[in-house]
Amino acid sequence: MCGIAGEFRFDGAPADPATLQAMVDRLARRGPDGEGLHRDGPVALGHRRLAIIDLTERSRQPMVDAASGLALVFNGTIYNYPQLRAELISRGHAFQSDGDTEVILRAYAEWGEASVARLHGAFAFALWDPRTRRLLLARDRLGIKPLYFSQDGHRLRFASSVQALLAGGGLDTRIDPVALHHHFTLHAVVPAPRTLLQGARKLAPGHTLVVEADGRTTLSRYWQLEARRPATPKSEGEWQEAIHAALREAVKKRLLIADVKVGVLLSGGLDSSLLVALLAEQGVRDLMTFSVGFEDQPEERGHEFEYSDAVAQRYATRHHQFHIPNDQVLRRLPEAVDAMAEPMVGQDAVAFYLLSEQVSRTVKVVQSGQGADEVFGGYYWYPRMSAETEGSAVERFRRHYFDRDQEEFLAMVAPAFHGSDHSADYVAGRLGEPGADEFIDQVLRLDATTLITDDPVKRVDNMTMAWGLEARVPFLDHELVELAASMPPALKLASGGKHILKAISRGLLPDPVIDRKKGYFPMPALKYVRGEFLDFMRGILDSRACRERGLYQRPYVDKLLAAPEKHHTRIQGSKLWHLALLEYWLQRNVDGRV
Repeated sequence: MCGIAGEFRFDGAPADPATLQAMVDRLARRGPDGEGLHRDGPVALGHRRLAIIDLTERSRQPMVDAASGLALVFNGTIYNYPQLRAELISRGHAFQSDGDTEVILRAYAEWGEASVARLHGAFAFALWDPRTRRLLLARDRLGIKPLYFSQDGHRLRFASSVQALLAGGGLDTRIDPVALHHHFTLHAVVPAPRTLLQGARKLAPGHTLVVEADGRTTLSRYWQLEARRPATPKSEGEWQEAIHAALREAVKKRLLIADVKVGVLLSGGLDSSLLVALLAEQGVRDLMTFSVGFEDQPEERGHEFEYSDAVAQRYATRHHQFHIPNDQVLRRLPEAVDAMAEPMVGQDAVAFYLLSEQVSRTVKVVQSGQGADEVFGGYYWYPRMSAETEGSAVERFRRHYFDRDQEEFLAMVAPAFHGSDHSADYVAGRLGEPGADEFIDQVLRLDATTLITDDPVKRVDNMTMAWGLEARVPFLDHELVELAASMPPALKLASGGKHILKAISRGLLPDPVIDRKKGYFPMPALKYVRGEFLDFMRGILDSRACRERGLYQRPYVDKLLAAPEKHHTRIQGSKLWHLALLEYWLQRNVDGRV
């Protein structure tokens, strides 16, 4: 896991080394173990390294093949690289290193752009082919690793974060009205290719982008998730056995493909607890687990230690428990916002940031439970959507998911950002795509392929990589996701959600962990806004910068400030925090107010 950046000029000028250096410098925290730069006429590639596989200098990047001139910068991990390496050797390729980076380079030399579909893992990379004068950008199937880019008539730039693109200069920082609608409707999710900034775009998961020397681009989709029942029906027991086997394999791959020790972020929920049990099944000894908690509010506890402690005790893990007081949360909040490649309203962003700081002092790789709820139907709104009998698919979806309906959105933002109901149009189109048997199949496919990418997955990547920590997500192994997508929704929604995972966990985990009500990474102070947190948000929204930006209509802001605890989204997010977070992110990243 690393940070990558680069520039490709179309106007006959050479790539600018100073621009590349500025972009790479902004990615230093993603890769604390080394830096590399490569220039070849119109192309410049930069890399910050987090050494996980083949820790020697032989795997340093950019990696350049002396014979062909092929040059690669890569962020991520290829879990099937040993098998690909063996196949490529059998085809006559010679390797100079023992890591997965060179496998991508040799695979492209053998199969061209089609090689991307052979890669299993989490990845984002850029590969320069001087023979064809083309730059290939690629992103993994589930969007686990980020890849942003900007393009005008003179050049294309790419990077692992929007901040790196901003560091390169010349980025159009005007707000994208469509992206703004998505941001305030879909819990800060802005689906690719958009971002909130008009000049910054991102490559969609499961896609490649080929950039020609004259600036022409070709976007191609190499993977698509289908949610259809298999030709031969399976019994519940057969489904349980198949999912258990696939999950074991996903955990095993993310354990073995590393030359450093691997830990687990143990929240105390079913998903991360099951990862601990599965790692124990693999015979892992001296497993390190990490939990974080915060101060309670009258309405909600700030930790789940009773559950994480029970799992740690059962499997005799070397457990690390961190308790963060509210004054530290507020003091460290600016750092967490600076680590956000895009604004994130999830309350657990700060939690992951502070937890990752502690974990990174002990290990460089952790497994995390993100994706299980989206893939296996764990959220409470899925059964509610399923029970709806009236209206179109998007109407059934929006009643239980959208943060704001169109009328409220129009009352919130300035008239300059008014428009059609962009998010409803987008979701309707995605739900209506072919390849899904039932309504809940459509919903879970949308979640797993899009909504999760720009919410929990991006949050975990940004916050862990801010501390040079790699987070691996076994529940988003694409082969496991494909298998789960073909399973009947009833086996997911039963037992209050994640029925099949609960069945697998029975006997492996304490019953209270399995049977507990679905929890979340608790951060009560950002949900029940009061005291110094309210003062902090008021200061942001009443600031001169906010008023001059003119993004919000003041009556709406004043209404939320007057009674912040009365205004929550359908999934219980603070609407005031949503407004304050976006404005604060813009102040720190776009305005440069640090």
